[in-house]
Amino acid sequence: MYQVITMYGDNEPWWFFEDWQEDVEEDKTFDCLEEAERYYIKKWQELSSTYEYINTKVNYLAAFWNDGDERWCEECDEDLQQYKGLALLKDNQSVTFESGDDFHERNNDCGKPKCCKSSFA
Repeated sequence: MYQVITMYGDNEPWWFFEDWQEDVEEDKTFDCLEEAERYYIKKWQELSSTYEYINTKVNYLAAFWNDGDERWCEECDEDLQQYKGLALLKDNQSVTFESGDDFHERNNDCGKPKCCKSSFA
């Protein structure tokens, strides 16, 4: 089974920290890769027209964000950038094959955003 998920939270979707599924906003399931890929592309186009910044990895993982979309982290004592994540997964794991040329390592970010150090513990 293939899934296309959208997430919203402190981390880009490729980190897959222990509690990453808590950030999932939408989870669509598909029987075949072609259907999942069509839906991923549709969502990617929607999100890329809504958000100012994007960072896309080769295996169908993308993060979108806007300046000022932050939340205060008491534990970190600072504001953390919030990301809209998009991922095409197979059995809830990142796929091991590469996406089409349109999605390869696309990046127009504005530098390294802040990341909660407690996420790495």
